[in-house]
Amino acid sequence: MAQVEATTERVVAADAETVFDTLADYSGAREKLLPEHFSEYEVREGGDGEGTLVHWRLQATSKRVRDCLLEVTEPSDGELVEKDRNSSMVTVWRVTPAGEGGSRVVVTTTWQGAGGIGGFFEKTFAPKGLGRIYDALLANLAAEVEK
Repeated sequence: MAQVEATTERVVAADAETVFDTLADYSGAREKLLPEHFSEYEVREGGDGEGTLVHWRLQATSKRVRDCLLEVTEPSDGELVEKDRNSSMVTVWRVTPAGEGGSRVVVTTTWQGAGGIGGFFEKTFAPKGLGRIYDALLANLAAEVEK
């Protein structure tokens, strides 16, 4: 099994604190940012950053659907980590200042991929697909915080 990694980033015209707070608002803003690939969204504990437990289904392709139950931590300023209880998937959100009143958002998801030929295809194509999903989410985030 090989580790698979997908990274996407975007510069947003809003200060880092506003962007981070919007991403960390699982009981309000976060659900509105999710593109159509996400369904069955439910906050089960907490709702604001550290200590949140959130569920969703992620449909990466027409055949690949992942049932995610994510524990949220904030290991450092400007960083959210979502660890899936149902798999090896970990998503890290980093928000840092970028220029005058702007911020850079970098989202990286890693997981242990399949072995063999299936793993080769997963490692080759899954990061591109997940990148498109996170591009859409980051576009929704920009639209939300740049109002």
